[in-house]
Amino acid sequence: MATKKEQHLPIVARDPYLAPYECALQARAEYAARKEAELLGEPTPTLPKGKEKDHALADWASGYLYFGLHHDRANKQWILREWAPNATAIYIKGDMNGWQKDEAYRLQPIGNGVWEAKLPEEAIKHEQLYKLLVEWNGGYGERIPSYVRRVVQDENTKIFSAQVWDEPEYEWKHRNSAKAKKAGKDGLYIYECHIGMSSSEQKVNSYEEFRRDVLPRIAELGYNCVQIMAIQEHPYYGSFGYHVSNFFAASSRFGTPNELKALIDDAHGRGMKVIMDLVHSHAVKNELEGLGNFDGTPYQYFHDGARREHPAWDSLCFNYGKNEVLHFLLSNCKFWLDEYDFDGFRFDGVTSMIYLSHGLGEDFNGYGSYFNGNEDGDAIMYLTLANKVIHQVKPDAITIAEEMSGMPGLAAKIEDGGVGFDYRLAMGIPDFWIKYIKEVKDEDWKAGHILFEMTNRREDEKTISYAESHDQALVGDKTIIFRLVDADMYWHFEHGHSTYMVDRGIALHKMIRLVTASTINGGYLTFMGNEFGHPEWIDFPREGNGWSYKYARRQWELVDNPNYFFADLNRFDGAMIHLLKEHLLTQNPTAEEKKYNIGKHLPWVMKWWDNEGDQVVAYSRGDLLFIFNWNGQKSFTDYGMLVPEGQYKVVLNTDAKEFAGFGLSDDSVAHFTEHDELYAKDGKGWLKMYLPARSAVVLKKVD
Repeated sequence: MATKKEQHLPIVARDPYLAPYECALQARAEYAARKEAELLGEPTPTLPKGKEKDHALADWASGYLYFGLHHDRANKQWILREWAPNATAIYIKGDMNGWQKDEAYRLQPIGNGVWEAKLPEEAIKHEQLYKLLVEWNGGYGERIPSYVRRVVQDENTKIFSAQVWDEPEYEWKHRNSAKAKKAGKDGLYIYECHIGMSSSEQKVNSYEEFRRDVLPRIAELGYNCVQIMAIQEHPYYGSFGYHVSNFFAASSRFGTPNELKALIDDAHGRGMKVIMDLVHSHAVKNELEGLGNFDGTPYQYFHDGARREHPAWDSLCFNYGKNEVLHFLLSNCKFWLDEYDFDGFRFDGVTSMIYLSHGLGEDFNGYGSYFNGNEDGDAIMYLTLANKVIHQVKPDAITIAEEMSGMPGLAAKIEDGGVGFDYRLAMGIPDFWIKYIKEVKDEDWKAGHILFEMTNRREDEKTISYAESHDQALVGDKTIIFRLVDADMYWHFEHGHSTYMVDRGIALHKMIRLVTASTINGGYLTFMGNEFGHPEWIDFPREGNGWSYKYARRQWELVDNPNYFFADLNRFDGAMIHLLKEHLLTQNPTAEEKKYNIGKHLPWVMKWWDNEGDQVVAYSRGDLLFIFNWNGQKSFTDYGMLVPEGQYKVVLNTDAKEFAGFGLSDDSVAHFTEHDELYAKDGKGWLKMYLPARSAVVLKKVD
């Protein structure tokens, strides 16, 4: 007979504090399972009739193969299908018919709100522009097809139109790259980037220029995953890609679909995964470019009434309870994996999705905050099914939730009672650094507290740690280097011209990155340019800045100039990433390490020393020992710490001259622990080292 403990969901068994809410967790899981069975049991045009139940959810989520415009070469015809249940008539109008309402280009209703047009091959040509004219009782409007794969903007009129795109199929070279599939298994190191602002020039950069000029930089630094922002088409460039209009269209402002595929293919050949920001949390309100009021109803894809518009984002909220919306969004997940060979997604705005309040004004100060009736059960169900589809399509795909409330189970396996994300962003870490730098004096920085904040995570969920992302680089905020150095960066960031402010800022910039990256339980992320302390914020062209691109770019010439400290910071970042990748830092402490740990056991880090007065802390990950002296006033000679007995060699030092440090230590010297009978029985000895002020050193145990 099963015991009560054995009947618990695995996530509850791992965290007894969830026991009072197990019924709610169970109800979520059952709802997702019921919905999946319902979807697979419904007839759908994407699967053979009578075979629906024989297919997995990922097979069902193939709307992009049915809807939209397709060139049926076998039958020498074009087929366009659209779901618009409230429409009374739909026409294709564009370059092919003089933008007139033409009966030859009229779609016919074929049932269940689906419309279809079959046209001869000569009726439509590559690169022609077109739209749909949708009519409904009492009105009409021009619309861009919902499953459209390419949308372009006229440079003069600024009007967006769908574009027929019939280029030759891309020939993949590294679609099944073993190196890319393996990337991230022992630690994910993510380089977050934006194609458009990746040039030094004041312009919108292209997929091809990024592939040629930026991708090699990322590979050289050692990152094994590229996260690309703003891929889904969006009307307003300055939205950073978060007001999506066309969910199946790769933004044409950066180039062609094949050029994006070549970028991804190249990255795979270099052994890197490529993921994209997926925005399913909301959609742009635009009707001419997006899905708003597509067939004359405000609720076709979105909620009706008060829930339709997002109260803070000036956007529309999807109705995840509608099966047609699920088909659209789940098909979108599969599309990017299948068509472009992306390796997964960072889901944007998950907090906004999973709460009826969108998380606005909530403090989330206890477990009860997650189970108080504020949850959007339909959204949680959708995210569960999305994770299932993604991992059915591509088992080695990765999914990351941008979620700030800390809802338990989000990054737990579906079969354990979770939502199924592989990782969640550790969004509290950048907030911690901002607060610490702004509000705490250097002499009051607590070394142990810093380490605690880096590792204060749920042990049963993997996280992506980061000191700063694109959010901290936007106008209205400040990057870490700007908070530390401020205006001195413009006048004193050249070798031989530094100030105390610059020296302090450079030292802390490296230490902050090292402590953040070395304490990961899953992965680490940086945003393009922040790795070398890019000197300026991000401000996209807008009316308020004269539509200037000056601050919507990355100044690579700075990091390429060896006379500037940017080059040294970049060199340190690469050395750090390569070192951490090599030593498999995601492994948990062994039983032996736990036995000998004299400090508080942190989830996946072994803390050996923590002296609050000295501001010194030491911890280990596998065979690496990390020692931080956060003290800005004192360097310590022969500083003693109890660590596992043995011989150590220095493998990274933030104070090394090659990293814009002072080079106060001889890193070629081997370090041996001193035997002490009092601690020998526990396998520990005294390691005595010179610790320069405001520096960190990484040692490798070599015996």
